[in-house]
Amino acid sequence: MSTNRVGAVAGILLAAGSSARMGRNKLLLELGGETVIRRAARRAVAVLDPVIVVLGHEANLVRQELVGLPCRTIVNPEHASGIHSSVQTGIAALPADAEAAVVLLADMPLVTPTMIARLVETFRTSGAPLVISEYGDAVAPPHLYGRTLFPELVESGGCGRQVIRRHRARGAMMSWPASALIDLDEPADCELVEALLAEEP
Repeated sequence: MSTNRVGAVAGILLAAGSSARMGRNKLLLELGGETVIRRAARRAVAVLDPVIVVLGHEANLVRQELVGLPCRTIVNPEHASGIHSSVQTGIAALPADAEAAVVLLADMPLVTPTMIARLVETFRTSGAPLVISEYGDAVAPPHLYGRTLFPELVESGGCGRQVIRRHRARGAMMSWPASALIDLDEPADCELVEALLAEEP
């Protein structure tokens, strides 16, 4: 089944964590001349509209890095409880005309606008209510959820894994290189990511 979906596809960029393993706020680290959070937001707004950035830990410092970008920031007051509460916060802030939303992690700097655009294109043409990212054997963001799944995302406590598990058979799968899965958790990750970013076209 194919369809012609033309409504807005929003972005929910999760940027609320405390970066405990990094020892400092990883979103404020510089990679290739810009901070991690600015790179993630810039890549998201190149494709998605609107982009809602969910903040928490050191929200004011992170917000300053987004000045000049066409995104909206909101603070999750429950960010210490984990990432799922930030998903709920983002879903609640979506505009009524959003036909779908892509949920992204700010600490995955190898996710490109091309990857995001392919998620959106697949949603628009496949008829699937869900578009899932797969890196080899690993399933990880960004994922796209159609509006019909928003209530379920909220009811599941913001746990995208539960929604994906229930609807995987109806979802479309996008396969990405395993190297794109690398996120920033520990200081050693930064050097590896810098090297991979240097190889991007």
